[in-house]
Amino acid sequence: MSQAEATAAATVTAAKDAAPVRKRIWTFGLFRSELVTTFRRWRTIALLAVLAGVPILVGIAVKIETSGGSQAAGGGGGGPAFIAQITNNGLFLVFTSLAATLPFFLPMAVGVIAGDAIAGEANAGTLRYLLVAPAGRTRLLLTKYATTMTFCLVATLVVAATALATGALLFPLGDLVTISGTRIGLGEGLVRALLIALVVAASLVGIAALGLFVSTLTNSGIAAMATTVGLLITVQILDQIPQLHAIQPYLFSHHWLSFADLMREPVYWDDLLKNLGLQGLYAAVFGSAAWARFTTKDITA
Repeated sequence: MSQAEATAAATVTAAKDAAPVRKRIWTFGLFRSELVTTFRRWRTIALLAVLAGVPILVGIAVKIETSGGSQAAGGGGGGPAFIAQITNNGLFLVFTSLAATLPFFLPMAVGVIAGDAIAGEANAGTLRYLLVAPAGRTRLLLTKYATTMTFCLVATLVVAATALATGALLFPLGDLVTISGTRIGLGEGLVRALLIALVVAASLVGIAALGLFVSTLTNSGIAAMATTVGLLITVQILDQIPQLHAIQPYLFSHHWLSFADLMREPVYWDDLLKNLGLQGLYAAVFGSAAWARFTTKDITA
């Protein structure tokens, strides 16, 4: 082999070895660009501001109601009934706020972001430019979903952090009593609050995948967002009709409030695992449907 041939072969080999590295760098750059674009939008900032306002309003309302020595409404149990414990321990404001935002506010915000992911780009006329090599449709779709899931986590942590700060300002912090009646320290309570926030974020996986799939069906961002939120409301209504109990365990919202079981001693894992498994199933089904639709879609915008 001549010197020129050896040099050419080495160049080809080096290019092949560098290709995966360039793809990884491109993927990270695309993901970072999507994150910056998403979190700089006024719509995203407004959604996060509304979510942050819920714990503040709940905390102030409880403080005003109990300023005369009366107890806040609610009783033992899970979900919103945590409100009865806020005056004794501000950490319960975290659990109450997550329970108050999870049925509608959090999934609605996620539905807006997911619904606009693909359809918004098509409506703005930027989708074709994003698909220029080496991006690719599959990589772009995965990046959009990863960005949506990042928003799920950030939105949930915003609610939890605002609730913790408000609870610390308005109410005492200290050891807390679990739903089972046992007492745990503040440190362990904070760990459980973080775990609950992570479970709540994971509970939004299904609606995120559903919204992304809807976003691939239309070129109108507004239509995709409205459809996703409409489906959310429909599922919530179906989950409240007693005659539909046979299908309710398969609705993505059915086990959302199971996070309250993390405040039991010992922790009840059955409903928590059912919830996480159901969210994974929805993510797999609608994620695959979104991929099948998007990879075969005729991109004209």
